This record gives sequence, structure tokens and C-alpha cells, in this order.
Amino acid sequence: MIRPPARQLLSYLAPYGPHVSNLTLALRDVVLEEAPQAIESISKGYALAIGYSFTGKPLKDGFCHIVTYSTHVNLGFNRGALLPDPNEILVGKGKSIRHITIRNESELERPFVRRYLQAAIDQISGPPRLAVGPSPALKRRSLKRR
Repeated sequence: MIRPPARQLLSYLAPYGPHVSNLTLALRDVVLEEAPQAIESISKGYALAIGYSFTGKPLKDGFCHIVTYSTHVNLGFNRGALLPDPNEILVGKGKSIRHITIRNESELERPFVRRYLQAAIDQISGPPRLAVGPSPALKRRSLKRR
């Protein structure tokens, strides 16, 4: 089950029309389905932006972001210029960031949306892995006591 949106996010979406608000939340669900451990960082400037990372540092360690505009939503990739893009789907001419413009929820069903998300996650070495057994710090401490 996808986690519910934060109150702050819903508050920031309130001024947008229902079509764009619902589109933003639907895209958010897609991102969280592909990266359930992702941490959301919400900011409001000229547009609403939601950054995703596994560290809580969306600028440094982020793999994607959602930017909400009055008529559409962009799914941006922080290192999109380095992603394979054989069909030239990604838009942008900047040094790093590329995006996909999404105008309708039906566009979220296109298979390449999830493929780009997975490629962006793989690019940053994926989500953190849960440690199995004691942490290295605990192992060192127990060795010293012996």
C-alpha cells in the first residue's frame, strides 16, 4: 500500500486544479511503487517540487523529482543526461537534469515511465540494503572485549 501524502503536500496542491492535483498524486504513487523506501522532500517556489532520495538529501543524492505546473506535471531525473534514452523520450538541454512531461494519468501507464525510474534508481546504486547481523561497529566492539 502506498503511504498517504503529507498534509503539507496536500496543502501545497490545494491551489492547483483537480486534474493537476490528481495527476501529481498519481505520479507520486508510481514513484513510490518503484521506490517504497524513498524519502520525499517537498518544496514550494514558483512550482511545487517533490524530490526523492534514499538519504533525505534530494539535491545531492536524489534520483528523481516531480514538479507540478498549472497544466501538467514533469517527472524529472537528477542525472537524466546520463540515462540511456534510445527513443529520445527525455526532454531538456541542461548539464544533468532531463524530464518527461505528463499531461494525463493515462500517460503514466506507458511502460517506459517505470523503466526510466528503475534506471535512475540503479544509477545511484539503488535503495539502501538492510544490514544482516550486527553492524560493523558492534562487531569491532565485541572483538575488543575478548
